[in-house]
Amino acid sequence: VQLQASGGGLVQAGGSLRLSCAASGFNFKINTIDWYRRAPGKQREVVATITSGHSTNYTESVKGRFTISRDNVKRTVYLQMNSLKPEDTAVYYCAVLRLGTRDYWGQGTQVTVSS
Repeated sequence: VQLQASGGGLVQAGGSLRLSCAASGFNFKINTIDWYRRAPGKQREVVATITSGHSTNYTESVKGRFTISRDNVKRTVYLQMNSLKPEDTAVYYCAVLRLGTRDYWGQGTQVTVSS
């Protein structure tokens, strides 16, 4: 199982970024995929979730600004992040949880939002 996150970078407040998570090694289309983030000095939190049926869920602080989507042909999940704020600064990870007996995490991609 591999999850490869990319697309992070440095952006000014109000800007946008699109993160990608390329997956391999498991039955992608039937699994829920999550985006998490860990900000400096804070606990990791789930940001967005997309199910196999394309149902989505977001943490309150990103609702209306972030959009999660998936392309089952490309085996990729996206996180479109608009109206970014400095408090969105974090390392973002994609994950597939409870796959068999364990959780799998991507390597993370840094998002830095300057004020």
